[in-house]
Amino acid sequence: MLPVNRTSVSEFFLLGFAPFPLFQQLLFLPVLVTYIICVFGNVTIILLVRTEPSLHTPMYFFISIFAVLEIMFASVTIPKLLAILIQTKKNISFFGCFAQLYAFEALGETECLLLAFMVFDRYLAITNPLRYSTIMNPQLCYRFAILPWVGGFACSSFPSSFTFLLDFCGPNEVDHFFCDLTPLQNLACSDPSSSNVVTSLSAVVGVVTPFIVIVGFYIHIIHTVLKIESTEGKTKAFSTCSSHLIVASLFYGSGMTVYVKPKGSNYDKFLALMYAVMTPVLNPFIYTFRNREVKNALRKNIKQFILFLH
Repeated sequence: MLPVNRTSVSEFFLLGFAPFPLFQQLLFLPVLVTYIICVFGNVTIILLVRTEPSLHTPMYFFISIFAVLEIMFASVTIPKLLAILIQTKKNISFFGCFAQLYAFEALGETECLLLAFMVFDRYLAITNPLRYSTIMNPQLCYRFAILPWVGGFACSSFPSSFTFLLDFCGPNEVDHFFCDLTPLQNLACSDPSSSNVVTSLSAVVGVVTPFIVIVGFYIHIIHTVLKIESTEGKTKAFSTCSSHLIVASLFYGSGMTVYVKPKGSNYDKFLALMYAVMTPVLNPFIYTFRNREVKNALRKNIKQFILFLH
């Protein structure tokens, strides 16, 4: 068989929610408002953590790093989603598509790894409070902040590269609102089985393994908290990790459904709306409303801002 010229496809067309025209028309304004709130909310958290001395702790340091990640993660997909919702032409260049694919996968796996490091921080705070400040020193915090980025970008490079090397010779309509692994693999003219295998292995390393680590630490945390005799002590211990638990559950609940299985389904794009659009905007509210320190810092800064205006 003659080799296929993989450069015959110079661009892709993102179908988005075109098969559901009414849904697509109604989606633009909610997504736009959601993106604005996401950026504003996460920037607020970053500024609060940097400016408020009471929030200069490892937990809030990691929350601020997570907020930076959320802004970047949402910015990879939502602006393009907004564009294809209002434009007739829904094209994206070949290299632009794979750049978006790699950025999305890398930032997603970075979030998974960072969530695992964050639960380790909470595990130490609850199970070893006397040595916590000594163990979680600034040097270790910075290492824990850098490692997820290195691991996420390295791990995601394999499925992205294997998918990029597939032959794309004709079909170029991506049944999604952004360039994702499964829809692109389904368009390949060559056999995508090796890319599917690498995608699954990458998901195991970058998504499933951190999930297992998180579950393991929470089992130990719950076991430790249940040994605390006072109800107040139990409530305080649970409150320190409840926000992280909710965020991790939201992210993994939708993300793992899509990425652990490589073949995909017609519902993947709807699930993707949850973890690509809704989760980044919910996280600032979860961390704000469930953390007394953040609420106090927010009130303090609002009062200072009002006094400054007067």
